[in-house]
Amino acid sequence: MTINFEGKVAIVTGAGGGLGRCHALDLAKRGAKVVVNDLGGNVDGSDDGSLSAAEKVVEEITAAGGEAMANGASVTDVSQVEEMVKETMDKWGRIDILVNNAGILRDKSFAKVSDEDFRLVLEVHLMGSVNCCKAVWEIMKEQNYGRIVVTSSSSGLYGNFGQTNYGAAKLGCVGLINTLKLEGAKYNIKCNALAPVAGTRMTEDLMPGEVLDKLQPEFVTPAVTYMVSEDAPNGAIIAAGAGVFTRVMIHETMGVNLGTGENMTAENIADNWEKISDMTDAKLPYQGGDQTVKIFELIGKS
Repeated sequence: MTINFEGKVAIVTGAGGGLGRCHALDLAKRGAKVVVNDLGGNVDGSDDGSLSAAEKVVEEITAAGGEAMANGASVTDVSQVEEMVKETMDKWGRIDILVNNAGILRDKSFAKVSDEDFRLVLEVHLMGSVNCCKAVWEIMKEQNYGRIVVTSSSSGLYGNFGQTNYGAAKLGCVGLINTLKLEGAKYNIKCNALAPVAGTRMTEDLMPGEVLDKLQPEFVTPAVTYMVSEDAPNGAIIAAGAGVFTRVMIHETMGVNLGTGENMTAENIADNWEKISDMTDAKLPYQGGDQTVKIFELIGKS
């Protein structure tokens, strides 16, 4: 099966370099018309930047025979995002794919991170994804077709020293698609998350050169291409790096039923902690209500 995007229109945010550039190039190579969005700022989000990075990617796409346009909207500015979507609709008449990739870093330990740095990282990663999803949502519903990817991170899924702001934002992106997958399902809108490991501007100072060589951004992009394809999954988290692709799945153990009487104590939780943590019969909930169903299933067995 060959994945093809002929006739499809894609928006990729933060696509002036790194992962976003690779995503945009692969979508264009497969026939998509691509909006290459990039604010052009620094890794920490400073400076207004310019369109030059996005324009260079557009030049790459057009030189290869594809069709693309550059856009400098800030994902944190709702009016700019809405204008980007309007320009896309005016030019191509539809939006089929949204890849939320734009991001910044303001790394500091929790004791040292400022309120401003915490909020700005949330604004770019989480609210930036919200703003872009919101701007294309009704369009995708009317088309009865849409594919959305948000960019999460192992920092959000598992934690990373000095990245409370980044981790909170990245796990928030998973929470976003966990509900969008439900609300969009009947409109053929599928929403997934990427947890990438790649050598980019955001990570080049954190890893030695020989490691970076194996973590090229293009070794991640196939996961995005799959998640925005016709036969994409819905609500999946794919971790990708160095050509390795895995699925991250949030499970819940069966747990124990302590009842609602005198045995329901913190001490009994402590005494049963090993059994509560036993993954043997763990469930994979698809939505919040599945947790309640599981609780009553356990009560019924007891």
